[in-house]
Amino acid sequence: MSGIIGVLISIIITLLILGIVWYAITQLLPLIPLPPPFHQIIRVILVVIMALIVIWIILALLGAAGVRVPSPF
Repeated sequence: MSGIIGVLISIIITLLILGIVWYAITQLLPLIPLPPPFHQIIRVILVVIMALIVIWIILALLGAAGVRVPSPF
């Protein structure tokens, strides 16, 4: 049971850090003088990175629950 609690705490901390980074990038991105296509490219790359981190979090939860899932990373 303590393994699951540790995983949940690490997931909460990871999501908090991820949320702060997401907020900072979305607030600072319009201040950078780049053409609009580059803003869109940066936003897409950010979303892909966030999606990979969320998949990693889901795999960690499944691993803590005892479900064996092959890691794609």
